[in-house]
Amino acid sequence: MEPLIDDVARTPNGSGGRFTEAERKALARQVVKLLELWQLDKAKASEMLGLSANTRTTLSRYAQGAALADQRDLLDRVGNLLGIHKSLRLLFPHNRDLAYRWPTTANRALGGRRPVDVIAEEGLPGLVALRGYLDHLRGQ
Repeated sequence: MEPLIDDVARTPNGSGGRFTEAERKALARQVVKLLELWQLDKAKASEMLGLSANTRTTLSRYAQGAALADQRDLLDRVGNLLGIHKSLRLLFPHNRDLAYRWPTTANRALGGRRPVDVIAEEGLPGLVALRGYLDHLRGQ
């Protein structure tokens, strides 16, 4: 995976908080690759991005190089997904398999739920909570 664009909430290139099309294309490539590494089917991957069932073709367009839509909810979701990935890689630096399986594995700290189910049930607030939980585990 290419280096992550570190913090999607940042202000890129002094452009008033907006990302360039090139940055949104890079983010699209990164998040699609991440969702593949997590071994999510298109329906579940679309759900992680907050895309409705009838917009699954959008995920395919992102995989083919289209830029992410310039929408705050989508960019927030992508930023948190990439932040979760970063935390998992830091928590499990010598076990990539564990880092990539964690989102789809039941977790006692989540009441036996899988992280992807937390995201599906709670949306963006669930994503933010998971990212915070992982940041807490790594002492951030």
